[in-house]
Amino acid sequence: VQLQASGGGLAQPGGSLRLSCAASGSLNTFVSVGWHRQAPGKQRELVGVITRVDSTNIVDAVKGRFTITKDNAKRTVYLQMNSLKSEDTARYYCNGLLPDGRSSWGQGTLVTVSS
Repeated sequence: VQLQASGGGLAQPGGSLRLSCAASGSLNTFVSVGWHRQAPGKQRELVGVITRVDSTNIVDAVKGRFTITKDNAKRTVYLQMNSLKSEDTARYYCNGLLPDGRSSWGQGTLVTVSS
């Protein structure tokens, strides 16, 4: 099952964006789906994950501003980003964790937060 992230673009500080991670097959293929980001010159970091049973975990850096949801019927995981800051500028990736421990990475989508 392949994953494809989309929805990135330019947002102003304080603004919002919603990213989508579309799966080519059932989301239940994955134990969990996570969002990661990589800012220029920095290592890729975890943003948050949502499990097969809809449990979510968001990192402290974005907690209260970002939420992760999913729609199994649409085979899509969403990352809602509110109150965006310049430091949220990064390429965002989604990643699916398979039961055997392997990961399936989608191509990233670029988010730029700037006035």
